[in-house]
Amino acid sequence: MTTDPAEIPATVPPDGFRLVPGYLGAADQAALLTDIRALVRAAPLFQPVMPRSGRPLSVRMTNAGPLGWVADRSGYRYQPAHPATGRPWPGIPDRLLAAWADLAGWHGPPECCLVNFYHGAGARMGLHRDEDEDEMTAPVVSLSLGDTAVFRIGGPTRRGPTCSVRLASGDAVVLGGAARAAYHGIDRVLAGTSTLLDGGGRINLTLRRVTRA
Repeated sequence: MTTDPAEIPATVPPDGFRLVPGYLGAADQAALLTDIRALVRAAPLFQPVMPRSGRPLSVRMTNAGPLGWVADRSGYRYQPAHPATGRPWPGIPDRLLAAWADLAGWHGPPECCLVNFYHGAGARMGLHRDEDEDEMTAPVVSLSLGDTAVFRIGGPTRRGPTCSVRLASGDAVVLGGAARAAYHGIDRVLAGTSTLLDGGGRINLTLRRVTRA
């Protein structure tokens, strides 16, 4: 019997993957959550849908920065304005810019902070690659707030071997090098593992460079 490559566990994440457990302490997490609440008031969460099918994703999202990532029937892309309000995205909070400067090792600032809100038993993110950016040599920096998530990462092919790590509130992840083009996703969120968010759930913040410097 031939084993499905997707079922072959990887022993280690790909080169360029870096996990920084507890990067944000409790006070920093609370302060950043205040920033995110202000951001959401300016740019409300919206429900993205899959191209062509119009099937909604199980997460809601918004953005900060000069460019924001959106998904709708016409495709995946970055654009300068909120799809519902038509207003420019708010600026990236200073605390996130400081995290990028500390973790990215990149000579320019991020242009997008994608905010994903996972809430409810079915909230997840299938395996995908971040490949809508023109600048693929800059890393992606990710910060977690709220309930712990089971994060899965593989390699450059969707059906290759993968491994899983748990991302708790305050953890940071950097996807650089080979990991920048790796398939990754969120299998599930472990409800009740954090009290940071009223009502539970998880917020994931990903900082990205979009255009070539």
